[in-house]
Amino acid sequence: MGLLDGRVAIVTGAGRGIGRGEAVELARLGATVIVNDVDAGAAAGVVAEIGAAAEAHVGDCSDPSVATGLVEQVVADHGRLDAIVNNAGVVRDRTIAKMTADEWDAVIAVHLRGHYALTHAACAHWRELGGGPGRAVGHIVCTTSTSGLLGNFGQSNYGAAKAGIAAFATIVAQEMARYGVNCNAIAPAARTRMTEGAYGDIPGGAGASSEESFDFWHPDNVAPMVGYLCSDAASHISGKVFGVQGDVVELYQPWTSVAVITNDDKRWDDAALADRVGELFATAGMEPGAQNMMARLRYSMTDRNRH
Repeated sequence: MGLLDGRVAIVTGAGRGIGRGEAVELARLGATVIVNDVDAGAAAGVVAEIGAAAEAHVGDCSDPSVATGLVEQVVADHGRLDAIVNNAGVVRDRTIAKMTADEWDAVIAVHLRGHYALTHAACAHWRELGGGPGRAVGHIVCTTSTSGLLGNFGQSNYGAAKAGIAAFATIVAQEMARYGVNCNAIAPAARTRMTEGAYGDIPGGAGASSEESFDFWHPDNVAPMVGYLCSDAASHISGKVFGVQGDVVELYQPWTSVAVITNDDKRWDDAALADRVGELFATAGMEPGAQNMMARLRYSMTDRNRH
């Protein structure tokens, strides 16, 4: 038996890259998969690759009416919806001084509103089912990024959206726990059209699983963790963020206070703060100035080598 036998799942942005790999994997595990993409040809190609276990849906799920219509259609056609994978994304990289409002809005809309719209529609459906803690009703996988968790030069729009998605996942997890729905996020790293400059040329075909020539950055390597998070086997996990790439799964810890100063029950003044804020950095072992936080990655995105 497959981990997802008899289940129905939606994957957005599933026409290529990471989303395609996720759709293929969910179908391999037994699910009926709705392959959503704005590119009809790409969606049809993935459906043809998967076969009878897949259906194409063409539309922009950052449009709430499209997202709601999709959920209603899936429930009407299949009698159920068990999982959604919010994967669709775009980039419009530019430093903040040069970034246009359209470049900002496009990225925020696809990522943040896209996550909101489909998750909202799915959660409204699952809430009506009357599930409760301990009874798995639905699974949500969100897609954040190290650009949001750590920050990346030239990606203030993308990073802001992805940081928001990490927070979104933890909040949805709290709100939907009472209805038997879990929500987690992944921060994937892989070679796709969005990251080809950093990871090298995109190879033809799948080819992610050959033990003789394991391609660490192949997008299909992200899919197994997503399949697991979409299953009842992961129902006890919620509100968490996982880094996923190659043969690696990491667990990210949310923002945590690492140092504190107090002022003996008195309001701070600027002179006292100037004298004492340095204590925070000294205690935490942190540099006060701007830093390249991506340098802290365990696995490099730039030289394509494992650290």
